[in-house]
Amino acid sequence: MQAWAAETVAKAGAAAEHGHEPFYASAEFWVSVCFVIFVALVFRTAYRVVTLALDDRAERIKNQIDEAMRLAEEAQELLASYERRKHEAVAETEAIVDHARREADRLTERAADELEKALKRREQMAMDRIAQAEASAIADVRNQAVDVAMQAAQRILSKQVKGKSADALISAAIEELPEKLH
Repeated sequence: MQAWAAETVAKAGAAAEHGHEPFYASAEFWVSVCFVIFVALVFRTAYRVVTLALDDRAERIKNQIDEAMRLAEEAQELLASYERRKHEAVAETEAIVDHARREADRLTERAADELEKALKRREQMAMDRIAQAEASAIADVRNQAVDVAMQAAQRILSKQVKGKSADALISAAIEELPEKLH
């Protein structure tokens, strides 16, 4: 190793004699070294910043994807819930419509029955009125016939029956009167 050191010193001395300096003695070398160190430090710092930024962005994207998945699941559950509600509403609507139809049919039958009963009552009332009017007319005709017959009998009797026979007929009629009145 001493030999190497001696050789290096000899070369450095020979180079100094010829006007050459060792490479590490020049300012350009040290500027280059500093530049490389600077670039390495900047790269290291920038690498950390970029990786942290990318990691943060990846985490945000992962969170957004997770949130989107959660929202998609909620949307599916909500959709299923609305579908169930829709089916329930359709079933309920059909039940209401069926009930309304049955109720309408029942009311129609009831109204028809009531109309038929009302028509029968009116017909019976009309028949009763007709019978009553007929009975009243017959009674009126009978009464008038009796009145006419009595007037005719009175005229005939007053012209034909006179004196004692008239008094006897009147007395007999007066005696029969209480029996006929009861």
